[in-house]
Amino acid sequence: MCGEDREEKKVHIEIEPELSACVETKARKEYDRILISLLKEGEKEELIEKLEVLKLFLESTDFGKLRSDYEKYLPEGRKVKFILRSAEGKAKYEVKIE
Repeated sequence: MCGEDREEKKVHIEIEPELSACVETKARKEYDRILISLLKEGEKEELIEKLEVLKLFLESTDFGKLRSDYEKYLPEGRKVKFILRSAEGKAKYEVKIE
């Protein structure tokens, strides 16, 4: 697959933090789950791309600041969802609060 085709394919990961598990914990668990799937099932391009997005997100995010921005909504019973994507070799995220 050439570089242009790879850029067109969008990786999409949703993470929903809870009172008992913050976004960082959930992202680490998803990273581990995907890594185990890769080891069991062999290399699959979609899983490899998701693993890379999660790795970038975990390495480059200030989780203390992020938690202070969203945790206030959880006790109110509101749902918080992070949508992770890759863009230009970086993990980008969007936050949705319902």
